Amino acid sequence: MPLTLRRGHGRRARRALLAGAAVLAAVVALDRLNPPDLSRLNTLGTEVLDREGRILSVLPAPGGTWRLATTTAEVPPHLLDMLVAAEDRRFRRHPGVDPLALGRAALQWARAGRIVSGGSTLTMQAARLLEPRPRTLRSKAIEILRALQLEARFSKEEILGIWLTLAPMGGNLEGVRAGSLAWFGRPAAGLDPAEAALLVAIPRRPEALRPDRHPEAARAARDAVLARRAAGAPGIGPLDLASAAPVPAARRPMPRLAPHLARELAGLPPPAREEPDARAGRGGGGARIATTIDLALQRAAEDIAAMALRDLPDRASLALLLADLRTREVRALVGGAFGDLGRAGALDLTRAVRSPGSALKPALYALAFEAGLAAPETLLADLPRRFGSYAPENFDRGFAGRITVADALRQSLNLPAVALLQELGPIRFAAALKAAGAPPRLPPGADPSLPLALGGMGTTLREIAALYAALGDGGLAAPLRLQPGPAAPRRPAFEPRAAGRATAILVQPFPTGGPPGIAWKTGTSWGGRDAWAMGFDARHVAGVWVGRPDGTPLPGATGARTALPILARLFERLPPAPREPLPVRAAAPPMAEAIDRLRLTFPPPGAVLAEAVGPVTLRAAGGRRPLTFLVDGAPVSGEPARREAAWTPPGPGFYRVTVLDAQGAAARAEVAVR
Repeated sequence: MPLTLRRGHGRRARRALLAGAAVLAAVVALDRLNPPDLSRLNTLGTEVLDREGRILSVLPAPGGTWRLATTTAEVPPHLLDMLVAAEDRRFRRHPGVDPLALGRAALQWARAGRIVSGGSTLTMQAARLLEPRPRTLRSKAIEILRALQLEARFSKEEILGIWLTLAPMGGNLEGVRAGSLAWFGRPAAGLDPAEAALLVAIPRRPEALRPDRHPEAARAARDAVLARRAAGAPGIGPLDLASAAPVPAARRPMPRLAPHLARELAGLPPPAREEPDARAGRGGGGARIATTIDLALQRAAEDIAAMALRDLPDRASLALLLADLRTREVRALVGGAFGDLGRAGALDLTRAVRSPGSALKPALYALAFEAGLAAPETLLADLPRRFGSYAPENFDRGFAGRITVADALRQSLNLPAVALLQELGPIRFAAALKAAGAPPRLPPGADPSLPLALGGMGTTLREIAALYAALGDGGLAAPLRLQPGPAAPRRPAFEPRAAGRATAILVQPFPTGGPPGIAWKTGTSWGGRDAWAMGFDARHVAGVWVGRPDGTPLPGATGARTALPILARLFERLPPAPREPLPVRAAAPPMAEAIDRLRLTFPPPGAVLAEAVGPVTLRAAGGRRPLTFLVDGAPVSGEPARREAAWTPPGPGFYRVTVLDAQGAAARAEVAVR
């Protein structure tokens, strides 16, 4: 008999185990077939962060809801304490459902004939936030099942993160971080107890407790949360209620610094219209995007731009850019008057292709110094002159006569610049601009020509800032960077000594007042369509563009009058720190440089050769033999003791011809073969 009992007991135990396993398998299967819907949790706004991780700009989730991913590490501990105390004291101990709370809610419902308390745990609330449903008994049953699923899938901290991300905060606000930005204007990590209590209270009745519409109800709900927490934490009590600030009377705008850059990095097109609080329209994609922008400098640049815009005529706009000279990381970028339809505020004007005017001249003079065509003390003639059918004039239509190269650059005279470009060759200048990061944008089919000296091309503020950074960085070029990461290698664009000479000429006081030690140059395109001011010191490079986005003239606008004062204010707002002197090398006497200077006598810069003529004789003068000729870096065979070599072009195209002497001096010319 005992053996029979033991056998029967064993069979029942096996059946129970099998039944339990079958139930567990069924639950697992149902969970796999019908998992919680996490789409709302993953449909988030985009945050654009500055170089230290501070929020610059926030873009809403698709559909216009402000919803930002939030973890327990991103809110103060007292907020979590108040949340658990107010909503679910046994949250850390139950498996997602609290039978005691459900039993109490059922008893209250039976006695009162209505729902007095819901009995929902924080896990059940998270389930409801993930999949909103009407408040019915069927919905409550589904929430219970979903809560068990969530507890099986996530940790307690992750479940709190769901609540912190999705809890309604009034209007189109969801989540504690979005609520903190909108109601208090700062990140959630800095909330004091009273502010945290308000954000715990609002989700209970988000529209009835909106502080901007129902301030007294919001205050009473906040105080109730604080009072409930006070029972378990003596540090939060009546003193907090007495000293707590009033609830916010209005909703604050969401962070929107560097809006053009934010939309660019988020992959969004310019907005079709102004959407101040994004109640409609397409939003971001839930990413946290790091940038090289400095929040303080960005805010300063936007303040400067806003003040300058007040003095500009209708339909005129501006763009500003500030970057670190060494790393090429952009620290501030203002693309225009964002949201101002009359000023084409949707357009990022740092990327607009415009004519640079005389802002290219420093690069031209640096290249002329490198080629040995001139030195800062060389005398030039600023007199009426024709270059074939091209007859340029100075801005004031006058002439300076005999003038040094340095003064010609400072005064931005046109005739000397065109004369130097004729000797240097437009193709060589265009190649140097491209190497420095500002490739000339010419009409289709057009070749570089003499008007290039006066800005006869298209460029952008970002490109010309990269060009000036190369001049200020010893002739080394590298692209500007908007996001952190490995820096691109710097490559030579100008000979260091030549870049230093051009820099020394540009270091001069601002006529409108400003910090000393800045190398700067202005530019004005034909008809006053574009006003430029570019500058750099030993740490930063900056640029300003002013004009009308549609390209129509802006009467009276010049780089010196319109853009330069803005540039001076931008340098004034840089952080107070010892200014490093610009690396300017002393200039050698011009006559010493001209003695027996190595030069390429054929082909001349910008020459156009016919492919059918056969071998081309490359000739050089000056320098110390033996000489080496190269084409696109490849040596051309020849007798080293001679000053010439024969080269047969392999086909049509553009080529760089170089000659080197025994001391390492070089002379170059860019030629075209047709």
